[in-house]
Amino acid sequence: MNKTAIGIAAGVAGTLFIGYCIYFDKKRRDDPEYKKKVRERRRRNRKTGSAKPGMPNLNDHEAIERYFLQEIQLGETLIARGDFESGVEHLANAIVVCGQPARLLQVLQSSLPAQVFAMLIIKMQEFGNRAAEANDGQAGLGSRQAESTANILESSGNGIIDDLE
Repeated sequence: MNKTAIGIAAGVAGTLFIGYCIYFDKKRRDDPEYKKKVRERRRRNRKTGSAKPGMPNLNDHEAIERYFLQEIQLGETLIARGDFESGVEHLANAIVVCGQPARLLQVLQSSLPAQVFAMLIIKMQEFGNRAAEANDGQAGLGSRQAESTANILESSGNGIIDDLE
């Protein structure tokens, strides 16, 4: 076979592949179930987006990392200035998006004063309760995060709060 025949074969194969993609994309978009799913996903995104306007897109790893570092830094700065409520709020936001929240809680437990850490545990319990109410039985990323937060708080927080009382 010469180069011309290979070029023509590659061109025909490419054209067939693009035609195949266009055909099935059109079929997918015309499907009424697809439109329902898209509307439902957009509605769900609007609901979760309005709850926490500053939260990053959970599918964008770099945005989560930037948000995490920003919230940790802001929380530490506010706590150092004596604004414990706002500082704890930002640290709780960082814990919510953290990949290893149990490890972060251990680090914070050793570095924060006991009263501030107790405030953080209480704030995390509030976040867990709000997430559970918002999901209201729906299975998804938020409910897994709420369950994970609840498990972490049960394993690490209750003993600490008992020690403070």
